[in-house]
Amino acid sequence: MSARIGVEDIPETSGLAPASPTLGELLKYVNEVNGDETSGHRVLEMNQMSNEPQPLPLPFVLAFSNLTYSVKVPSKFGIPAVLGGRNRPAALPAMAAEPVGGEKLVSRSKILLNEISGQARDGEILAVLGASGSGKSTLIDALANRISKGSLKGNITLNGDQLESRLLKVISAYVMQDDLLFPMLTVEETLMYAAEFRLPRSLSKTKKKLRVQALIDQLGLRNAAKTIIGDEGHRGVSGGERRRVSIGADIIHDPILLFLDEPTSGLDSTSAYMVVKVLQRIAQTGSIVIMSVHQPSYRLLGLLDRLLFLSRGQTVYSGSPANLLSFFADFGHPIPEKENRTEFALDLIRDLEGSPGGTKSLVEFNKSWQLLKRSRHTQTTGNETPTHGLSLTEAISASISRGKLVSGATSDPNRSSMVPTFANPIWTEMMVLSRRAFKNQWRTPELFITRLGAVVVTGFILATVFWKLDDSPRGVRERLGFFAFAMSTTFYTCADALPVFLHERFIFMRETAYNAYRRSSYVLSSSLVAIPTLIFLSLAFAVITFWAVGLAGGGKGFLFYFAIILASFWAGSSFVTFLSGVIPHVMIGYVIVVAILAYYLLFSGFFINRDRIPDYWIWFHYISLVKYPYEAVLHNEFQDPLRCFVRGTQIFDGSPLGIADEATKLRLLQSMSQTLGVNITAGSCLTTGSDILKQQGVNDLTKWECLWITIAWGFFFRILFYFCLLIGSKNKRR
Repeated sequence: MSARIGVEDIPETSGLAPASPTLGELLKYVNEVNGDETSGHRVLEMNQMSNEPQPLPLPFVLAFSNLTYSVKVPSKFGIPAVLGGRNRPAALPAMAAEPVGGEKLVSRSKILLNEISGQARDGEILAVLGASGSGKSTLIDALANRISKGSLKGNITLNGDQLESRLLKVISAYVMQDDLLFPMLTVEETLMYAAEFRLPRSLSKTKKKLRVQALIDQLGLRNAAKTIIGDEGHRGVSGGERRRVSIGADIIHDPILLFLDEPTSGLDSTSAYMVVKVLQRIAQTGSIVIMSVHQPSYRLLGLLDRLLFLSRGQTVYSGSPANLLSFFADFGHPIPEKENRTEFALDLIRDLEGSPGGTKSLVEFNKSWQLLKRSRHTQTTGNETPTHGLSLTEAISASISRGKLVSGATSDPNRSSMVPTFANPIWTEMMVLSRRAFKNQWRTPELFITRLGAVVVTGFILATVFWKLDDSPRGVRERLGFFAFAMSTTFYTCADALPVFLHERFIFMRETAYNAYRRSSYVLSSSLVAIPTLIFLSLAFAVITFWAVGLAGGGKGFLFYFAIILASFWAGSSFVTFLSGVIPHVMIGYVIVVAILAYYLLFSGFFINRDRIPDYWIWFHYISLVKYPYEAVLHNEFQDPLRCFVRGTQIFDGSPLGIADEATKLRLLQSMSQTLGVNITAGSCLTTGSDILKQQGVNDLTKWECLWITIAWGFFFRILFYFCLLIGSKNKRR
């Protein structure tokens, strides 16, 4: 009999779900049977796998003791009791430094975790249960190092050793409650990109594909492998399948520690059972699985190995699901027969929370009950938390040799260098990120088409309004207006780049929180991906407007005009991208972008010359993004010293004398000639391009200097965007 490599292939023992092979074992079998050149999802004979002895799970014990975490919350000004102020109800969460009577405090501390202790072992699932607000997610965050060290008190160890933040990121994974996935990628593509991020470059593409195919079978996603994830506008996989894809993307590198924040939330009972069944299989490969659950069903309870009940940040029960009956019986509240044990426990905890004494009696009983159980266990086994005598370094080395932690692990005895911070070099990350971004763009063409349509329509309107401008004084004024509007439009059309990162923000934070790739790789790849689009938009706008408006310079003039438009798009896109890293809301971002670009246009030098801007606002003129492209196109248009824009009687155009007849204008020219001592005729050139540049105050920079400064602005804002990601994506509670 033959079957696909997956969890289903391994026979069940003792009523438990089958253990999934690790990546190392999988690749070993594949190499033995098919060699390294195997491609695709191959079918292997089951007897080939069953002949190999299955190694025992590696001994990992994650222990945590006295975890305490509190936050400061704003406190309303108290009302004196004599004026009718009421005391805080006893059912409210315990607070430190609470205002009493007429006392007025600016802030107070709310305890979210209060001396929580426990342990989790490889091969087991530890489920954290409790009502909303009990501290489940906070405890998961504390164990996953998502709370700053200065705020969290207590001790967390793995095999007795303190976990370094860098090491924890490599050997663990965190699955958020929300499914943060790209909607237009298929299940297989999503997992494949995760494999390319988390698995080392030394692992061949074929082996990465095999890992993905095995994981698809392990997650029970074979029928949905070619289906897109989907969103509100595109039909995709179901909620349970989406949740399993989220888990798969984070466990692609076979981590030792897996943290999940309510993985069954929002799922029906069948989907929730399938998700936890997958987690049980993952645990049996030698991983520690810790998750929070709001209210598990009876079937789910049979898959859990350890339970930790919380009530307002305190432990009310910790132990095996099988001990729930004896625990509550000893407490004086026996669980009725045929009653769901977890539902009974949660209902009882809620009732106690609403009573005057709260859950204090249950908390104290749990402490004494745990001490009694621990003493009995020690007398029986002599060791409460057996780790087979392996230190953390030895256990990780053994785990690496067995095939787990495949993201570039080495056998270096130094624990800090045993596993690399990132699985791949920066150029590999950039390549994978760029390919993923291009694929997402290709499958959402409406975004590019909309942007191109806006540029084409704007260019068409400008071309028809400013059609074939002449070299008269009126034509000069119209050219200045065209350039000001055209350059500012290039920046306004970049505003649609604002929601791009806002939509990817939480995916980016999830992927970088556990070192899938560098933040710098994301910034560089997003910049590279943007360039082809900007080139196409710039070329379309330049072709539509340059010859239609009648701009000067010929072929060289067009190339520079195209270059400065491209530089403007680059600077504008970088500016908007930077703002998207600072402002997390789309509508607020649009308001700020439009307002700042309006200020840039105001101080660009079109509405008011530089020498007329007040000294206290002149700084804004020099940081205006519109200033440099505007001055560059003016240089490009008026740089020819032989080109004349005002001849003879045209000097009176735009003045009250402009309505006079031609003969009167000629007599005025003769009079002016006699007064100035210069012969001015009807054909005399009175204003050249250089004169116009001087009138506009555009004489301190050359057109090439303006071009390089505009490009430099783009790089400057990309660098600022990188620092925003570096500082603002820590994803830790304080």
